Amino acid sequence: MHHFEKLKPAAQLLLRLALAIVFIYHGYPKLFTARAAWYAAFPRMGFPWYFALISGVVEFFGGCLLVVGLFTRLVALLLACEMAIALWRVHLPLGLTLVNNYQLPLTLAVAAFALLTIGPGPVSVDRALFKS
Repeated sequence: MHHFEKLKPAAQLLLRLALAIVFIYHGYPKLFTARAAWYAAFPRMGFPWYFALISGVVEFFGGCLLVVGLFTRLVALLLACEMAIALWRVHLPLGLTLVNNYQLPLTLAVAAFALLTIGPGPVSVDRALFKS
């Protein structure tokens, strides 16, 4: 099992990059291509329209920060909280048995929480700037 410890930096980098790709993908349209659709969709989900803008900023720019590993723990906390709110207010009220309805936000919330707890890893701007 010691052999797997050597892979921890690669795992941290891959976790960061995978989360970044998904969040950038979901945040980009909220900010740049389908704003009107998202501004209309959020009130139907019980949120003010401007939460679509906030969500887009957190997802897109948070994802960009994850790519380079800057402010990783703070970004991971924000993303985990955003996904927890989406689960609580949008997905889980439809029923626990509809796993296909909440599997993505659940996975993203848990992955962001994992990144929050384990940190960005040695291949990150955080490590270069803060040495911790």
